[in-house]
Amino acid sequence: MKEYQTITEISGPLVFVETDEPVGYDEIVEIETGDGQTRRGQVLESASDHVAIQVFEGTEGIDRDSSVRFLGETMKMPVTEDLLGRVLDGTGRPIDGGPDIVPDERQDIVGAAINPYSREYPEEFIQTGVSAIDGMNTLVRGQKLPIFSASGLPHNELALQIARQASVPEEEEGDDEGSEFAVIFGAMGITQEEANEFMDDFERTGALERSVVFMNLADDPAVERTLTPRLALTTAEYLAFEKDYHVLVILTDMTNYCEALREIGAAREEVPGRRGYPGYMYTDLAQLYERAGRIKGREGSVTQIPILTMPGDDDTHPIPDLTGYITEGQIYVDRDLNSQGVQPPVDVLPSLSRLMDDGIGEGLTRADHADVKDQIFAAYAEGEDLRDLVNIVGREALSDLDNKYLDFADRFEDEFVDQGYDTNRSIDETLEIGWDLLSMLPKEELNRIDEEAIEEHYREDAEAEEVAAD
Repeated sequence: MKEYQTITEISGPLVFVETDEPVGYDEIVEIETGDGQTRRGQVLESASDHVAIQVFEGTEGIDRDSSVRFLGETMKMPVTEDLLGRVLDGTGRPIDGGPDIVPDERQDIVGAAINPYSREYPEEFIQTGVSAIDGMNTLVRGQKLPIFSASGLPHNELALQIARQASVPEEEEGDDEGSEFAVIFGAMGITQEEANEFMDDFERTGALERSVVFMNLADDPAVERTLTPRLALTTAEYLAFEKDYHVLVILTDMTNYCEALREIGAAREEVPGRRGYPGYMYTDLAQLYERAGRIKGREGSVTQIPILTMPGDDDTHPIPDLTGYITEGQIYVDRDLNSQGVQPPVDVLPSLSRLMDDGIGEGLTRADHADVKDQIFAAYAEGEDLRDLVNIVGREALSDLDNKYLDFADRFEDEFVDQGYDTNRSIDETLEIGWDLLSMLPKEELNRIDEEAIEEHYREDAEAEEVAAD
C-alpha cells in the first residue's frame, strides 16, 4: 500500500494526485486530512504519472498536505441475508442505529454482466396490487419497467405502494417452499422530508422487514449518488442468485443520478453530449438496467422499477429517452389525472409493458386477461377521442353508443385506475372490475374478446341498469 502527499489540484468532487507508477481504474482510495479525518474515494482516471479521484464524502477540508493511500482493491459491498430490515446510507453504511453488518462475503459493486446464453426469458407475473399496472401493463419477473413521472407528481407514493404490496402470487399459494420475496429500495438525492415519509411508511406497514433501504439525501455528495444504485443492485443480485429470493429493486430518482453524472463530467472538463450530459450516459444507464433478469438454473430473479422525473414533463429529454431505449416499456404518471384527484394517476394509454403478453394468460394470471386488456384499451381510447369531439359539438350531438364510450372512459378512471394508495387488489379483483366496465357496452362491441369469455363474464344486468338510469 503506497501513500502519497502529492495532491496537485482539487476540482469539485475530484482530487488530482501525482503518482510514480500506474494505479488501477476504480481502485479504492483513503484520503487523510490534516485534522485526522478519513475520506473514501475511487480512481476515476488513471495515467502513468497522475490519477483523478472522485471523493465520496466531498472534498471539504482536503488540501495539498492531505495524504492519499491506494488500497489496491475495487469498491465492494458487504452482503448477507441479515441486511433485510436494515437502512443504509448511500455508501452502504448502516444509519438505523442497528449493529454493524457482519457479511457472508464482499462482492464487487460493478457486478458481472449476465451471459445472454444464461438468461432465462421473463414470463412470470409479479402482482403489484395496482390495477393500472397489473391489468393493463403487467410487470413480469426479471423485467425492467421504469415509471416516467415529473416534478410535483406522486411517484413516491406509487413507489411505496408497490414496495409494500408487490408479491409473487403462485409462490404464496404453493404448498411447497418457494422463493421468498424481497424489496431493495434505493433513494438518490431525495430531501430529508421525503426520507422521513419513506421510513415512516416502511415502518408503519411492516414492509421494512423484507426490505433493504439505501438512502442518499440531497445534501449528500453527488459522487455518492453514483454508488447508491450499484450497492443496491449488488445486494439484490446476492439475495436473488445466492439466496433464491425474488427481488424487486425500486430506484428513485434516476434523474438525480444522471445530474450527478453531469456534475462529475463537468468537473473533469469532459466534452458534453446532449444538454450537457456526458456522452457515455447511455452506457452508464445500461450497466445499471441490464442487471435485471433471471439466470437459468437459479430460482431467484431481479426485477427493476427505476423512477425518473422528466425535466419539463418532456419525454424526449435525454434521461427518459435513453431509459426508454434500454428498458422494456414505461409507466406514465399523468399530471391531468393527478389534478382530477385520481390515485395513482397512471395514464394507461402511453404506458407500455413490452413483456406483458408473455407473463399473462392461463396458468399465469387468468385466461381472459389478454382479451380484457385489449378491449379496455380500445374502449378507453375511443372514449378519449370522443372527449375531444364533445368539446366541439357537445354530448347532445353524439349517438347513444358514443355516449356509452364517454361514460366508459369516465368510469374507467374513477373505478379502475383510481383505487387509492392503500388498496391492494388481486389480479382477479382487477379483471372483475374490468368486466363490470365492459358490460356497459353492447355485446357486439366486444370484438376483441373470445365468445366463451363473454358468455362467462359479461353482466347482462349492467347494460339494463345503464338503460334504466338513462
